[in-house]
Amino acid sequence: MIAVDRWTGEEALLLRSVMRASVREFAGRLGISPRTVSNWQRNKTSVCRPQMAQILDTALLQCTPAEQEAFSLRLAALRGASAPLNAESAARPAPCTVVSHKFLPVYLGERSAPLYDVGSPSEAGPGGLEQRVLPADHHSAHSATAHIYACGVAVVHLEEHHRLESLTELALWRYRTYLKDPGWVGEWMAHLLARHKDDKGQPAQSLIPQYVLSAYELRTHSWSSAGLDTALQLLATPSVLVNRQNPADVVPLGPGVEEAKFHDGWAHPEAVTFDGGVSRGVVGWSGVAYHPQLNERALTMSQIVALELDVQALWALSSHILHMIEDGQDPVMPSAYGWRFLRSAYFRLTTARPTETAQHRVMREAILATSELPDRLRAAQDALRDSNP
Repeated sequence: MIAVDRWTGEEALLLRSVMRASVREFAGRLGISPRTVSNWQRNKTSVCRPQMAQILDTALLQCTPAEQEAFSLRLAALRGASAPLNAESAARPAPCTVVSHKFLPVYLGERSAPLYDVGSPSEAGPGGLEQRVLPADHHSAHSATAHIYACGVAVVHLEEHHRLESLTELALWRYRTYLKDPGWVGEWMAHLLARHKDDKGQPAQSLIPQYVLSAYELRTHSWSSAGLDTALQLLATPSVLVNRQNPADVVPLGPGVEEAKFHDGWAHPEAVTFDGGVSRGVVGWSGVAYHPQLNERALTMSQIVALELDVQALWALSSHILHMIEDGQDPVMPSAYGWRFLRSAYFRLTTARPTETAQHRVMREAILATSELPDRLRAAQDALRDSNP
């Protein structure tokens, strides 16, 4: 538990900032007059009376773990000291809440046209790709949508919410659902194509995504700074927590493995970290983990999702082109989606915009670097230029 030895107007206003409350909202939550809060703004060094200090102690205790850590870190910075560590926030496995985002891309080619025609218009993402959206019917997802791209790719996006006792629990769920979700996408896409076409549709087997990419938003937790860094590393690269020798029966590596990772401050050697203002993120080959703090400077998870949707759509498109070359075929694409289209997408994704924040730039660069998409786009672009000058 965080303890404030002496509350002044400055500490009280600091609490208000992490709660992101207006003067009236903050006063209402504390049960005090808005004039008192205004007085703190005019005289930040004023020392609060014991009764008021108790009210502020209670308000801090009622904050979420994320708000409490933000307060602790900012209080330490304000006083020029290190953030306090305590038993409750030690670097060890602990309960948390996580929102999972799964991306499952499928190359459809010309088969996507009827789906694109019936989809709802959607704003283009960072890659500038034209897309439309269809709702999907998944048995357990909080939300399920299919993003149908004009270039012939569909990316299914599943959002699922979890309350976890450990990160190993999430790793097990991840790999076990990876066995089921691609097959569900294949069947659902086959059903969707049959519904919107006059022929018998496509076999589900030909519509199964080749892979699943995950992005996790860590919403609430009780870790201190070091524990949070380890948690994000494990979220981005959870394979170190489980035994995947038998994909049909993924099991925990054993008791104490997750505890040891937290104790040692484990970090994957190939993972890339990025900061979003006061927030933190980690990107690995198989996923993204991000913890947005309640601060107006922070990146939002929706920005990461928008980028990943375009990245996965372009990955599926470039993979289709490169697979044709591997099979000994000359890659042929509609003129609207030839090498010039890939060049344009490459430029949009890799070039910073004047309005782009530094936090958004480092996130974009980290995701592109770990996905290796820029290299694949260049290779696919060269192949199309050679066969379709």
